[in-house]
Amino acid sequence: MRIDVITLFPDFIRSCAEVGVVGRAGERGLISIEAWNPRDHAPGNYRRVDERPFGGGPGMVMMIEPLRDCLAAARAALPGPARVVYLSPQGAPLDQDKVRELAALPRLILLCGRYEGVDERLLAAEVDEELSIGDYVLSGGELAAAVVIDAVGRLQEGALNHAGSAAQDSFEDGLLDCPHYTGRWSMSSARCRRCCAGATMPRSRAGAASSPWVAPGCGVRTCWPG
Repeated sequence: MRIDVITLFPDFIRSCAEVGVVGRAGERGLISIEAWNPRDHAPGNYRRVDERPFGGGPGMVMMIEPLRDCLAAARAALPGPARVVYLSPQGAPLDQDKVRELAALPRLILLCGRYEGVDERLLAAEVDEELSIGDYVLSGGELAAAVVIDAVGRLQEGALNHAGSAAQDSFEDGLLDCPHYTGRWSMSSARCRRCCAGATMPRSRAGAASSPWVAPGCGVRTCWPG
């Protein structure tokens, strides 16, 4: 799978792509991450990519031309279709179902906004869908893009060292994962109940009903978090 990211901070995206599960997936040739800077497609000595909003108001808006040309360059780098996703607060919430859908695609292009956002005409002409990672304010779309990259990257076949790890994660069957423990029996005088030892036993979802802890633990965590 290939993911291209349109961002004013390409070094941030590259650093995220080099570590952890995503970094290992890249080393194994399972995923490729490329970052593209709109400033490379902006005219003039200042490489300007933003201007004041039409009609006035605070802040700046990312301009059409540098983003459009940057998107065109990203598309031209590899033939074939690519889904363009804009990370924005008005987008549909990102959940595990959407992550699985994106992970099955051969290619994604993630568009990261900054300032007050992106000129709406570019979104209407170039973007296939918008996604949000939550109802809070960030300085730009780079952190949201990193979330998408990590969530999608770990679902690539062979990215995880244990093939069943992704299938047992939270949200894969509508439940949160059950509690986990190390082999240490006590900590700070708090002692685990013996039934909790079952949490370290084989934990396939298919066998959850026969476990004394896994199925109840998942259900309790999902219905009564905390």
